[in-house]
Amino acid sequence: MLLANKVIVISGIGPGLGIHLASLAVAEGASVVLAARSQAKLDQVAEKLIAGGVGASRVLTVATDICRDEDCRRLVDACLARFGRIDALINSAYNPGTFGALMDVSDSDLRAPLEVNYFGTMTLTRAVVPSMLQRGRGCIVMVNTMAVHQTMHSNGGYAASKAALSAASANLAMELGPTGIRVNSVYLGWMWGPSVEGYMQHAAEERGVSVEAIKQEVASKIALRRIPTDKECAKVVLMLASDYASAMTGASVDVNGGEYIPH
Repeated sequence: MLLANKVIVISGIGPGLGIHLASLAVAEGASVVLAARSQAKLDQVAEKLIAGGVGASRVLTVATDICRDEDCRRLVDACLARFGRIDALINSAYNPGTFGALMDVSDSDLRAPLEVNYFGTMTLTRAVVPSMLQRGRGCIVMVNTMAVHQTMHSNGGYAASKAALSAASANLAMELGPTGIRVNSVYLGWMWGPSVEGYMQHAAEERGVSVEAIKQEVASKIALRRIPTDKECAKVVLMLASDYASAMTGASVDVNGGEYIPH
């Protein structure tokens, strides 16, 4: 299996990408440490994984606000107490920010996504790295966004926060590479899942058209002519967390069905 005997910390466990990261990781043989602010949400995911046949000993949940240093350290301590090590960290927690033109949104609107997407991610990363340094190996995967590479209307605040993370990730790859720790980023675009489905249903009602019409409108701009699912995107994230990517660090992997194609 791709992740046999790995211990993987995953932040941002929710109904879309997060739950697929968790379920696919355990299916590929990993033990997982799941982090989100809501313990109730974490319990639901853990119950689903265990009901699917995963041994309870392979799933640990820790309610964590990644913007709080003490929460991140408590998460790491709990993981090390249960499993003794951390092989990979997947930074998937995010704040989408407030949609609107940069000239129209408030300072607090701009700071909110920065607090989670940049500062919070760095806080959790800094909490995890010391345990990886002790072992001389480890892997960090940053879940980023296509909006960093391709401007999107009313998405400037979110994109700016993720651009800060992108720059930090590149520097972390350079700094940590000699210690055996890899740092790679995945840049996701449209993903079909609960969040996008909800957004399109709302947009369809506002415009008086069908959800399928909006899906096709979006898909027409994607090379594959379809919107990738969050489960498909989760598979690429987990590949980077595996030994299949052992020669990769500092990489920026675009996973968007070909809506953005660098050249």
